[in-house]
Amino acid sequence: MTKLSDTQAIILSAAAQREDRIALPLPESLRGGAAAKVVGAMIAKGFLEEVDANMRNGEPVWRETGDGHGVTLVATGAGLAAIGIEPEDARTAPAGALGAPTEEPALDTPTEPEAAPKARTSREGTKQAALIAMLRAPEGATIDEISAALQWRPHTTRGAMAGALKKKLGLEVTSEKVEGRGRVYKLPAA
Repeated sequence: MTKLSDTQAIILSAAAQREDRIALPLPESLRGGAAAKVVGAMIAKGFLEEVDANMRNGEPVWRETGDGHGVTLVATGAGLAAIGIEPEDARTAPAGALGAPTEEPALDTPTEPEAAPKARTSREGTKQAALIAMLRAPEGATIDEISAALQWRPHTTRGAMAGALKKKLGLEVTSEKVEGRGRVYKLPAA
């Protein structure tokens, strides 16, 4: 099962309980920028999708598109699967004298294969790119050398290596103690 935050699980669970799978309203504690961030991440992962809101039927509106129309949020099959609910492949409705169910097309049948998520990369000419270049040099770099070259404080340098390089880009930063220089950090050559 996919790892979800508590808030994401609450949003998807509430949507799963609604017949139309609309994810609104969001939890009371989720407002403004935090709501936009959580929803944006869920859309990027394919757990929610924006669809045109039927305002005549009173569907809640997530955002307005600028042309007078609104969009709402609907849980996808992937979103339901993430909370352990098997998405229905077909909706059933009674039919015929025997009351036998007939199958209707699924609501979220994929029409195209999903593209693989883009790998994060560093843009050229940025401080992050300069940091990576310094760490890929054969001699590596110390915190003080990096801080001086990039005009960063030492804690910013350490944070960039731990957050941007290790966590976001998935790079393996190694370190070793070098006599006369102190702790030297390196990245494997690209």
